[in-house]
Amino acid sequence: MPAFDGPAVTRNTLRRQIADALRDEILAGRLSPGQEFTVKEIADGYGVSATPVREALVDLSAQGLLDSAQHRGFRVHEYSLADYRAMIQARSLVADGIFRGLADNSEPDASSPKALAGVRRRGEEAARAAGAGDLNVLIGYDLRFWRELSALFGNPYLSDFFHRLRVQSWMCAVPHLRRAGDLKGSLWSGHCDLVDALARRDAPAAYAIIASYNMDSLSLIERLSGEQSA
Repeated sequence: MPAFDGPAVTRNTLRRQIADALRDEILAGRLSPGQEFTVKEIADGYGVSATPVREALVDLSAQGLLDSAQHRGFRVHEYSLADYRAMIQARSLVADGIFRGLADNSEPDASSPKALAGVRRRGEEAARAAGAGDLNVLIGYDLRFWRELSALFGNPYLSDFFHRLRVQSWMCAVPHLRRAGDLKGSLWSGHCDLVDALARRDAPAAYAIIASYNMDSLSLIERLSGEQSA
C-alpha cells in the first residue's frame, strides 16, 4: 500500500477553501472586476502561508476568474457583454447535452421524486431569494441547484463544465445587477418549474423553460448594461 502524505491533504484542502472563499468574494462584489492584489495580501488577510494562496489563485485563473498581472500579482477578470452573450449560447448547448436523456427515456432514475427532492429544496430557496431580490442568497442556492441537477442527468465532465460556465455567468452579471438597485421580482425564479418538468420527463417543457431563462437573463443584463452606459 502506498504511503500518503497527511500534510499535503491538509494543504490541498486549504487551497480549495481559499479558492472557494475568493470566488465568493468576487461573486459578492467585494472583489470588483479589474481589482489587483498580491499573494501576500491574500495570505495576510486569511492568516495563512503563501503557498496554498498561490495555488488557489492559479486554480481560479485556470477557471477564468482571475488574470495574472505580471510582476504585480493577480487581477479579477473583466468580462464584457459580448462574453455574456457567448456564455448564454454555450450554456444552451451544454444544457442540451446534459438533459438529452429525457427525450429518449434513457435515464429513468434521475427524474424520480427521491432523486429530485434535494434539488427541489435548493430550487425553492433560490426562488424565494429571487422573489426577494436577495442576490447573495440567490447566487449560492442557484449554483448548488444547477450543479446538483446537472449531476443527476449529465455526465460529470459536462456537469463540471456547466458549473464553471454558471460561475462565470454570475461573475459577468453581478456588477450590472449590483448597480441596478432593487432587484425584487426581476430575477429568474423558475427553478421549481424546471424540476417539475424534469420529474414529468417533459423534455419540450424543460427545454422551453431553460431557453426562456437564458433569454430573460440576457435581456436583463443587456438592458442594465445599456442603462449604466447611458
